[in-house]
Amino acid sequence: MVATHAPRRPRAFRLDDANVALDAPVVIEPQPDHYEAEAARAAPDPDEAAVEVAQRRGLLRGRMTWGGLFWWATGALLSLAIGLWIDNLIEGFFARSMTLGWIGLALLGLACLALAMLLARELGGLFRQRGIARMHIAFANARLADDRDAARKLIHELATLYGKRPMMTNAREKLISLTHEIVDGRDLIDIAERDLVRPLDEDARREIAGAAKRVSLVTAISPRAIVDLVFVIAQAIRLIRRIAEIYGGRPGLLGFIKLVRSIGAHLAITGGMAVGDSIIQQALGHGIAARISARLGEGVLNGMLTTRVGLSAMAVCRPLPFALAPAPGVKDVAPFLFGGDKKD
Repeated sequence: MVATHAPRRPRAFRLDDANVALDAPVVIEPQPDHYEAEAARAAPDPDEAAVEVAQRRGLLRGRMTWGGLFWWATGALLSLAIGLWIDNLIEGFFARSMTLGWIGLALLGLACLALAMLLARELGGLFRQRGIARMHIAFANARLADDRDAARKLIHELATLYGKRPMMTNAREKLISLTHEIVDGRDLIDIAERDLVRPLDEDARREIAGAAKRVSLVTAISPRAIVDLVFVIAQAIRLIRRIAEIYGGRPGLLGFIKLVRSIGAHLAITGGMAVGDSIIQQALGHGIAARISARLGEGVLNGMLTTRVGLSAMAVCRPLPFALAPAPGVKDVAPFLFGGDKKD
């Protein structure tokens, strides 16, 4: 009978090591797959697609719709009517007195100058907010493709965006110096997110938590439902504008309207009502409904909805996508609404 031996497992040893017995089994431990880890790190966030779609529907929307055409035509017609009325008014001034006519013409010139400055500020704020949205999408594409050249260009644009903030000077200079040392585009973008954007995330989270506290408190003690509605709307407007300013935007009226449209699209895409239902279920699971009055329960619910609006504004206004850490949730930003620790 021929003796059979089980096949030997792979083993590793140094050739100059005298203590190694060639017949002794040496087991090689499995090592983590670097390529799988890198692929998981580079995989796009499913929530990122919703953010980009929302930005295109609001801030980056360029084509004219029937509704937009209606309002544009109506506005142009009203402008012609106002212009005709002003022309008749100035002619009436000159008919009465040359001095009165020249005074009216001078006031008209000042009004036109102020209107031009307001329009320039509105367009500047709109283009700035749209630039941040385009930067967000470009950063997401560059990180996914690990594009070094695109990452370096975007890093310089990001540093320029925050060039007038003294508190970020050191982080900006450090990041600019790293663009000449780091050859991996994805690593460079991750460093930018960690050093420049994460401190802004903390400011945005504090703003959201503060707005949620104010809304829940006022709703709980307010005697009228109309007061609740007005206060909640006012706080939502203030919160959206504040988050946009934190991330570098300065939306005027036009920019704010487009920003609200993007936030509404993001809430609709991510299932605002479904998320709200799950939040209510979590609140009930924590025993809130069993311990508080109906009025206080309304305050908690309004606080949660305000938090959801703030988180959507945070996702839309952020110049970089969430990569190093997932986007925060309602419970992460406002744990006090769930009976957790009351921290800012």
